[in-house]
Amino acid sequence: MKLQLLSLLPLASIAIADWSKNLNYRSPSEHHPALGISIHKVVKRNDPQSICDPATLNFTHGVASGDPYPNSVILWSRVAPQSDNSQSNVTVTGYAPLYDHDNEKYVQISKSPVCVEYKVAADEALTSTVDSGKVFTSSDVDFTVKVEAKNLKPYTTYYYQFNVCNSDNKSPVGRTKTTPNADDDVTKVSLAVYSCANYPFGFFNAYGNVARKDSVDYVVHLGDYIYEYANGYYGWGNSIGRIPQPDREIFTLYDYRKRLATYRTDLDLVESHQRFPWIPVWDDHEVADNVYRDGSAELNNTEDSFIKDGGVSVDQRKMNAVRAYFEWMPIRQVDMDDNLRIWRSFSIGKLVDLTMLDTRNYDRSITDLYWNTDYIHEISNDAGRSLMGSRQENWFYRKLSESHKRGATWRVIGSQIVFSRVNASAASGNDNPENYDAWGGYMANKNRTLNHLYSNNINNNIFLAGDSHASWVSDLVWLGEKDYNKSTGEGSIGVEFAGSAVTSPCPYGANITLEAANNASTWLQNANDELQWQDLYYRGYFELHFTHDKVDANFFGTPTTVTRNGWEIPLANFTVLAGENKLQRPVGGGIVESGSLKFGKRVQNNITLDTNSGEWFVSEADMIVL
Repeated sequence: MKLQLLSLLPLASIAIADWSKNLNYRSPSEHHPALGISIHKVVKRNDPQSICDPATLNFTHGVASGDPYPNSVILWSRVAPQSDNSQSNVTVTGYAPLYDHDNEKYVQISKSPVCVEYKVAADEALTSTVDSGKVFTSSDVDFTVKVEAKNLKPYTTYYYQFNVCNSDNKSPVGRTKTTPNADDDVTKVSLAVYSCANYPFGFFNAYGNVARKDSVDYVVHLGDYIYEYANGYYGWGNSIGRIPQPDREIFTLYDYRKRLATYRTDLDLVESHQRFPWIPVWDDHEVADNVYRDGSAELNNTEDSFIKDGGVSVDQRKMNAVRAYFEWMPIRQVDMDDNLRIWRSFSIGKLVDLTMLDTRNYDRSITDLYWNTDYIHEISNDAGRSLMGSRQENWFYRKLSESHKRGATWRVIGSQIVFSRVNASAASGNDNPENYDAWGGYMANKNRTLNHLYSNNINNNIFLAGDSHASWVSDLVWLGEKDYNKSTGEGSIGVEFAGSAVTSPCPYGANITLEAANNASTWLQNANDELQWQDLYYRGYFELHFTHDKVDANFFGTPTTVTRNGWEIPLANFTVLAGENKLQRPVGGGIVESGSLKFGKRVQNNITLDTNSGEWFVSEADMIVL
């Protein structure tokens, strides 16, 4: 629906502007129309004599781009009369007052829409315009703007900017990049892979390091972009000035908007969004801890939990979280007749097919909620259990087959949770051998996936994972069904790269020593034949560099997150040769900086790169034979 407001706004505002081009007025799901905004009601409410003074508006959180296609990309910004977020979720009729938390008073939400122009160009000076438009935003969508830039060329870098209509009030200039056509024979592409950024645990230096190096084409985020907890429950940011707002566990639409906005004040996160197109997906904490189809670890659709949390039901909380996420993240609404779908795929030329799964919110069966671990252990092999639900699971297998048939070199699967076996019972003191909130709690689903890969001879599979706050590199193996040689890698059907967190703490404790972490990593590596490298100590990220011949994976650790800095340590490097379906031996070249490497050595050089200056800092080596 396209509405032109020539009769409703003074001609001084803009000649032609569009409501529907701002994608945030849409619902992420037509099955949940309440998540969308009635443009008719918004237009009726607006005061035709009132225009927002451009001087009172600010681009509060920079710019962002995401979900690149060969001919289009999603662009995002926020332009608002105040830095605080909208409480339009409490609006019944007309418009509601907004509580200004900074000044502890109520202010009126502007009754007038904000007219915003956007421009996309082939040059940073924005002189060679290839697409432009004018849209409205308002308090109904937290003054966010999300548009689809079109008429773009494949695998091309573009620059973009927003400005308040008829003014010089402009956003920063962003940079983005389209993907190649699916049949383009591109020779290389690079991804940075992130997960688990917890605001009170530290600064998001890892995001900024890739921007400073300018080392990738696209950013893949596997989830836990935010955390829903109150400060002090999980992380204590007082000592470093990073208290997430609002300072309580979040439930309402305002809460989720404000929490996202708080995270987006981190300068390195802002820089990453401004420099690279993102391909994100949510994990559990974008909604709630250990969320699943019918509840979460805290809200389980019981009367007690409903009363405890102020009358916020499971569905209400999820709706609030999802709507805020779609407002604030530069992603597309995919197949809008589906139920809260975020799972989607991208073909990056003939080189890479990237499949992003939703193993948390969409349709997964009951998970480990802490009080039912033994029960989940008992039913973990039940054939009726699914991480993804029937529709997503069948789509996933179909995508793998189609990718193989079309001849894409690499199949990359973005999964929130670790796919490979992780027997951590002795190292963690837990009697249950696996994490039943991950693939280990859904063995039938896992076996169906492996059966599809092996039975159809689908090769060159690279699984990605986050969530665990640790690094795991494994050959992809069907234990108990296919023979596997841990020395040579024979019998593997691919490789899994699971990355550590941006800031979220080590699963064995935030203050664990390097020695204790490496000892635990050694136990884990020895307890799992297919696990070739494991590191618990460092927060960080990894990069993937693809060619038709190989994939190089480079893992980086951030020495500290309690200050904002550009330091990082190269932890380990791995190679997967096309057609080999396993990590190249010797794995990691036989040497890593931290953690435990099977049949390899750890060299603690403490080699640190300052990504701001490009200088290296090196201390005396300490060779340890594992």
